[in-house]
Amino acid sequence: MREIEIYNLLEAIIGFSSGVVIGGSFVAILTILGIIPRLMQISKSQSFVHVYAASIILGVLFGTYLTFTDIAWNHSALILIFWGAFHGIFNGMLAAALAEILNVFPLLSKRIGMEKYLFILLMAIVFGKISGSLFQWLVLVK
Repeated sequence: MREIEIYNLLEAIIGFSSGVVIGGSFVAILTILGIIPRLMQISKSQSFVHVYAASIILGVLFGTYLTFTDIAWNHSALILIFWGAFHGIFNGMLAAALAEILNVFPLLSKRIGMEKYLFILLMAIVFGKISGSLFQWLVLVK
């Protein structure tokens, strides 16, 4: 009986430590690389800096809450499409800002000798992401 309590305590410590590491990594990506300030600069929405901060904090807290509860999303397809569109927009903007900051695509196209075909490379990545997401949700998730 005592051994089970020690294992539960050890699992709680490992879980909390993992959460701190992942959270710290996410904050490091957002702050050190300047992704959020770059998104505000591109979208010309610097006056909404408090909205950005509140959205990130509330999103993390809400996501954590949903992770630890048994809430099921039994909403209409229209609401789920709307919700998924916001997720897609956020992830796409985050990936685009990260790629822009790191100049990933120009370096990649130079290294593989496709400088003339940079637009085609970007479209291949976009359509690959779209088709992979559609495959996952339409075939694998039912």
